Amino acid sequence: MGLFFRHNPDGTVTGRNDDTGFTVTLADEEEVKRQLYEDAGWEYTPPPPPVPPGFHRFRLVHDSFGTDGFQDARYADLRARPPEGCVPVDMGGFALECERPGKSLLDAVAGTVAQVRREHGLVMNSLGIEKPHEWLGNDSNGCSAQIVAHLMLMATHRAALLGYGRKDLVRLLDAAGIG
Repeated sequence: MGLFFRHNPDGTVTGRNDDTGFTVTLADEEEVKRQLYEDAGWEYTPPPPPVPPGFHRFRLVHDSFGTDGFQDARYADLRARPPEGCVPVDMGGFALECERPGKSLLDAVAGTVAQVRREHGLVMNSLGIEKPHEWLGNDSNGCSAQIVAHLMLMATHRAALLGYGRKDLVRLLDAAGIG
């Protein structure tokens, strides 16, 4: 089954279900998705409402080998006392769904990671992005920023496993022209 969406030059969105031939064009992208899901017999879940100005929505994951998943005893305190604006969720492992304040998405992620590390001794090392090579958009607080944060957390975690330190990572960033 294939559902396809296209943004048109006039601001409308066209959706098509290739299996049934059902096609719809509307100005409201979510309504196009809802109708296509209904035609396909799938359950449609609308997106959550936007976060207030100055807040950012993201998922932090503790992506670690050798854990017993969400119920692992290492997460007990964090499950009981998550950072304000975060809710523990079972994603086949431990994760936090967060809506947190920050000047940018990266700032909100960094503040949350620091708080979890300081208060619970756990380094959250992923945003749970499954295909980070699929770059989406250019919003510095949207999906692209989540991919950057995910890659930075993953790189930091894996570098530490290999014995690299902060200076090694900063040297690499400087060499790459990030500064």
